[in-house]
Amino acid sequence: MDYRRLGASGLKVPALSFGTGTFGGTGPLFGAWGTTDATEARRLVDICLDAGVTLFDTADVYSNGASEEVLGAAIKGRRADVLISTKTSLPMGDGPNDAGSSRLRLVRAVEDALRRLGTDYIDLLQLHAFDAGTPVEEVLVTLDGLVRAGKLRYVGVSNFSGWQLMKSLAVAQTHGWPRYAAHQVYYSLLGRDYEWELMPLGLDQGVGALVWSPLGWGRLTGSIRRGAPLPAGSRLHQTADFGPPIEDEPLFRVVDALEQVAADTGHSVPQVAINWLLQRPTVASVIIGARNEEQLRQNLGAVGWSLGPEHMAALDAASSVTAPYPYFPYRRQEGFARLSPPVV
Repeated sequence: MDYRRLGASGLKVPALSFGTGTFGGTGPLFGAWGTTDATEARRLVDICLDAGVTLFDTADVYSNGASEEVLGAAIKGRRADVLISTKTSLPMGDGPNDAGSSRLRLVRAVEDALRRLGTDYIDLLQLHAFDAGTPVEEVLVTLDGLVRAGKLRYVGVSNFSGWQLMKSLAVAQTHGWPRYAAHQVYYSLLGRDYEWELMPLGLDQGVGALVWSPLGWGRLTGSIRRGAPLPAGSRLHQTADFGPPIEDEPLFRVVDALEQVAADTGHSVPQVAINWLLQRPTVASVIIGARNEEQLRQNLGAVGWSLGPEHMAALDAASSVTAPYPYFPYRRQEGFARLSPPVV
């Protein structure tokens, strides 16, 4: 397993990490991904550790806390061998303080996560979304206190816009508070919006990307093909409306290219899709998920090899879309290119 620095921090994380959204299995949306119990989870953790996957990602909102509980049970007795990443800020109830990133909410959320995980520290805490109702200063000074108390090692965010992340980094630097080392983002061959602003920001500011849904919300597993119906057992029947949208033709254009590259390289479609991501700028770790051992071992096959330049170029071309203003292609022309050199 390749280990990479998480942004500009000193923390090294594996190129692949394991997402535990399938652990628990309760709740309307975040519990619909799987029903993995502690026994099954322990087996998946064993396989991950054997392969060098030491980072496990969860969130309080996954199965209403059950994901954290199952993960805690699965790693019991080997806490020093793993890195735990969890997230908070999304609603955990209907109360006025059950969502967001206020001091009250963050302190309570961290204490609850520690209890559910059965640990006394969290390696990486990420804000699951930007809280426009809480001053950035309140958020960051609270995180600073939790780091100083030894309850958090590193902090990061997820699903922030460019201005939200940049403002937070500037405030942190001004006051000497912990800077966000990670940004957990949606990035895949079906969704390259991350490249327009957040990737250049990450390069400039030293923020590493942890990629969620690298297979485009399950669309790049190899089961979807042009002209073929959606498989009967696919989770997309229940969850497609909740995921990042994409029109059919862009989807099948990418799928066609993936199938050709997979045939050329002898690797599976999902392995190719993940390997492409691992060669993109700022990507520190790609979060893979699995409901069973077979899926996990399949995804682990995405490392240990690299796509060649011609295959990278083919996938780039198939997944390319016109960038929005002010990221139009004209910025690559002479003059603009000198002021804003492209990173992709």
